[in-house]
Amino acid sequence: MSSPFVSLALIMAVAAAAPYIASLVPGRAVPEVVFLVFVGALLGPNMAGVLSTSSSAISFLSDLGVAFLFLNAGYEIDPKDLGGRMGLHAILAWAVSLLLAILLTTTLMADRFTGQAGVAFAICLTTTAFGTLAPIMRDRHLMGTPVGRAVSVYGAYGELLPILAMALLMSTRSTRATIATLLIFVAICLAILAFPALLPRVRERIDSWLKENAWSGSRPLLRLSILLLSVPVMACEVLDLEPVLGSFIAGFILGAFAPHDHVLEEKLQDIGNGFLVPAYFVISGAGVSLPAAFENVGLLFGFIGLLVLIRGGIVAVSLNINKETRGMRKREKYAVSAYCTMALPLVVAVTDVAVESGAMGTNTASILVSAGAITVLLIPIATSFVRVGAESDVFSAVHEVAAEKLPIQKVWREHKALLVADEKRFAAAVEQEAEHGHKLDSFEYLVTGAPPTKSWKEDPQEKTE
Repeated sequence: MSSPFVSLALIMAVAAAAPYIASLVPGRAVPEVVFLVFVGALLGPNMAGVLSTSSSAISFLSDLGVAFLFLNAGYEIDPKDLGGRMGLHAILAWAVSLLLAILLTTTLMADRFTGQAGVAFAICLTTTAFGTLAPIMRDRHLMGTPVGRAVSVYGAYGELLPILAMALLMSTRSTRATIATLLIFVAICLAILAFPALLPRVRERIDSWLKENAWSGSRPLLRLSILLLSVPVMACEVLDLEPVLGSFIAGFILGAFAPHDHVLEEKLQDIGNGFLVPAYFVISGAGVSLPAAFENVGLLFGFIGLLVLIRGGIVAVSLNINKETRGMRKREKYAVSAYCTMALPLVVAVTDVAVESGAMGTNTASILVSAGAITVLLIPIATSFVRVGAESDVFSAVHEVAAEKLPIQKVWREHKALLVADEKRFAAAVEQEAEHGHKLDSFEYLVTGAPPTKSWKEDPQEKTE
């Protein structure tokens, strides 16, 4: 058995190389998580066999990585956005997806997926990889836009509700005992939230001291944040719930204590995205058997097709029904639906539970995880061809001719004029970015239009001023 430190060195070598490899693709169209998973699979015991993940130390490193992934995902979400009409539509859309997935699994796929395996497969079809999606949305400067807000709401429920479904539907306890356990967990989380309110003066002193010492050598703000992560995860461990539930809720709790804190966000990104999260994806990839995944191409691409239909299709219908999103441009609705179809971290988590319980084989789990990784590879590329920030694109032109029955020559002239105007804006954006030392790639501009300049090179020290 190889030393855990040898495995750690290999894992971090992959993690260090992934951003550079991703940067070679114009506009970073392929997220680095794809390279992390697939290189992990190539080096893992099912392929080259040079990366061992069997030691308890490496397993714990993976657990910490997934905890930080879901912590950051929960922290990204503003709880205020989850309410209202859009939040209700997101919940209903997920519920319809789950019902369709269960119906499909229990009828057409009943021979292959039975019992817990069928439940796991159905839950996988309803997930959205919001933890993986959030960094992509930030890189493309979509946060705060109509697309970004819709993806945040639908994506958040697409991650939170499957976690709850795992706890309820995949538990070995009775339904009554599982609900009682969840209520105990909710009570613990509410107690954590209520504790500072009972001592307002003490909280004011602590807040003031934390802000003054945020960048001190002891990093007390980061230590307190990790404590807030540890308690809900510990509660899940004690109550025999999925730790990812505790991690996700810890992000909400942290957001309630320190909303939109740039210093804290940067520290969490440093320890999470700089170390633990990429390690988790490499280790997860090492557990994937690529030969087994591509032996059953029908299930591999069938799962992706079902994701598009059951998750993305229902989100698209919901966007067209909801009054808040009905007025979005068609390309924006397409982008939201496509982004919500991305699925990887929860597919890994759900299949891990199913494999550990003996309900699902490792080969089947490898196929589903590989399919989830392929969605993370393809969807950012596919959405790049639909311009969210520009006025002219092929998608809109074809729709105007086919659906609105406008004359082709009129549509051509209008879109040509819009394209010329957009090219002038692109040239101005390139010049503006060059003044700030950043080279604006045409592929980046293709995604969102001209991005803001200052946020690209913001100095950490400036955030504290």
